Amino acid sequence: MIEIEDLSLTYGDRRALDGISFRVPAGAVTGFIGENGAGKTSTFRVLTTWLLPDPETQRVIVDGVDLLRDPQTACTRVGVLPEQLALPGELRVAEFLRFRSGIKNVPSRQARAEVSRVLEAVNASDMEQRRIDTLSQGYRQRIGLADALLGDPPVLLLDEPTRGLDPRQISQFRALLDELRGNHTLLLSSHVLGEVEQLCDRICVISKGKIRLEEDRESWTQRLGKAGRWQLELAPSADAKKVTQWLNQQPEVQSVNRDQHHWSIQSDAALGLRIGEKALEEGWVIMELRSEPATLESLFLEWTGSDSVAPVPGGEES
Repeated sequence: MIEIEDLSLTYGDRRALDGISFRVPAGAVTGFIGENGAGKTSTFRVLTTWLLPDPETQRVIVDGVDLLRDPQTACTRVGVLPEQLALPGELRVAEFLRFRSGIKNVPSRQARAEVSRVLEAVNASDMEQRRIDTLSQGYRQRIGLADALLGDPPVLLLDEPTRGLDPRQISQFRALLDELRGNHTLLLSSHVLGEVEQLCDRICVISKGKIRLEEDRESWTQRLGKAGRWQLELAPSADAKKVTQWLNQQPEVQSVNRDQHHWSIQSDAALGLRIGEKALEEGWVIMELRSEPATLESLFLEWTGSDSVAPVPGGEES
């Protein structure tokens, strides 16, 4: 579990995180989404104790440990797969992971078994004696995830975990992440919103250093159902003003935009049948009636706006 209350972080004169608060339930997969420079990587750096937050921060709890009071213990509760994965190509996979297990305070007598465990967990046991510089990008990501799993941390932070992978590798990697569900608390940062929609139980939207939305799957699915659009085109014989008036009177309609005899209507799926029934009743000739379901991407653009944000100093890109 992660609990954050009024977390702030400043780079020079730039406020990267502006009093953000959110919660990641134990065992859940939470999608942490936002535009470049929104504050996602800065949040990860605080949770891994790479950076200390501003003094006014109220609470940062990681698996029950107060990071502000005991950062050394808190960082042992977290495994991280960074966006920029740097692996020493000259080492063999087992050598690298044994070295990393020592850094993570895995007892030396348990290191070999621990390396075998994490390689099996990511389906890369056959890569144990391969040099890292001979591995494909997909396997390099698996080794990075194996590194994050060393010591069996209860919390995993995954920053753009499928970046640079081909479609088959992405499918395999998503399956790996799905297997970790329940046994670990996952905070997943990704610009691939279809991936977030597929994998995550919750979403947390951050923009310009502020949390814009925090919802579970049921809530955002309901939003998707209500945020779709219909494109309607009628023959010129229809009275356009009366059509517009009728559309605006329908309870499921949020907005109506008209251009001559074409209407773009924000509404849920029930409107299509209602339009068909009304067309029969009034004698409207339908030239086109097309549904455009909402997606997590379209909602994301509404939540964050279209303005891009420049990265902050220190390499904050995501």
